[in-house]
Amino acid sequence: MDANRKTAYLTLMDVESKKSYSNIALNHQIICNKPNSQGFVRELVYGVLENKLLLDYYIDQLVSSGAGSLRTSDLTVLRMGIYQLGCMNSVPEYAAVNESVILAKRYCRGREGFVNGVLRNYLNRKFSIKLPDRAEDEVKYLSIKYSYAPWIIELWLEQYKVDFVEEMLKAGNETPQTTIRLNWLRIIKKDLIQKLEEKGYEVTPGELCQNALHIKGSELLGTELYKHGLFSIQDESSMLVAEKLDPKHGDVVMDVCAAPGGKTMAIAERMNNTGSIIASDIYRRKLDIIDKEAERLGITNVETRSWDATRVDSSMIEKADRVVVDVPCSGLGVVRRKPEIKYKKKTTEMELLPKKQLAILSASSQYVKPGGTLLYSTCTINPYENQRIIADFLKKNPSFKKEEAIQLLPHINHTDGFFICVMKKSRGLV
Repeated sequence: MDANRKTAYLTLMDVESKKSYSNIALNHQIICNKPNSQGFVRELVYGVLENKLLLDYYIDQLVSSGAGSLRTSDLTVLRMGIYQLGCMNSVPEYAAVNESVILAKRYCRGREGFVNGVLRNYLNRKFSIKLPDRAEDEVKYLSIKYSYAPWIIELWLEQYKVDFVEEMLKAGNETPQTTIRLNWLRIIKKDLIQKLEEKGYEVTPGELCQNALHIKGSELLGTELYKHGLFSIQDESSMLVAEKLDPKHGDVVMDVCAAPGGKTMAIAERMNNTGSIIASDIYRRKLDIIDKEAERLGITNVETRSWDATRVDSSMIEKADRVVVDVPCSGLGVVRRKPEIKYKKKTTEMELLPKKQLAILSASSQYVKPGGTLLYSTCTINPYENQRIIADFLKKNPSFKKEEAIQLLPHINHTDGFFICVMKKSRGLV
């Protein structure tokens, strides 16, 4: 059995059956199965995940009982086979069909003939299968073509025109560029660029942040440069939080909901290891990741604390010069990294997110000194989690004033979809 396709299959099954995040599942299966082409595996896994609704639509046309009637194992093999046949030009048709049949023999006992028949039927009909009529149901058409849950498209159509939304949908299916944040504590920009280029990487400056570099090349995490803490992998949208927070040497900073710690580290680097940063999260195991990352980067001014951010820590009231509130969110801005988010159902838990976000922001605002800065951020594109949270908060907290609000969009800013709002607390009566 081909180890590449086996790895892809097991990754997709982890995502479907265990609800694992694709990046975590993929890395785990690559370690376990040691495929000889990680690039092929990644292309196949993310291709299937990014196009899941479209692939299922094709299967609906090819199987009389529809995709919904199939076992997850059968459906996964068919999605992989159809994606290879329709989208991976480097894969010969016979290889896509034969390897899918081999997978079916192993994981879909007794269904290999069925898989073979469906894939050959697709080859005969692939140019005649039409998408839903756009004029009749535009949301359904966009949902199938770009593989997004309809409610996400409806949400974005509330804010933007349809042509703009279609560009957003396209961008969410593109592979993001790799971006790194140089560690100013250990190296200057020109020296890091030189070292990376000497190792064969193609390096270009970031577009939004001075310490950002775009990289072309693989195995970055295996380099000595990474192990010695000269850089971290981080999207520019997330780096921009530290830049907009604008921490000063000697500041007291609180980073609420800090894990996995990328923003915390970016802030610490800007502060040149001066002052103090209190990084809190409800889960201690996540804080251990922050502690290890601080050690790799040579950061010494970060203290981690386990804390429920919806509660007020009375010991920290008006103690912080700057507070970062990066709340749990729907993640609609990072679908190009975690395509499984595109298929989330609109659950009660998701509908309650804004209430939780406002509670965290309200509690955290109490830590800000008079004259201090409060920064709210999410990695989503949803006014109910972004602009409306800020409006509700400011209405109830007149001592805070909005200084700047930014909504980054992948197809415009070439970053993840990200919201940042900077607020200033008044100094009170003089």
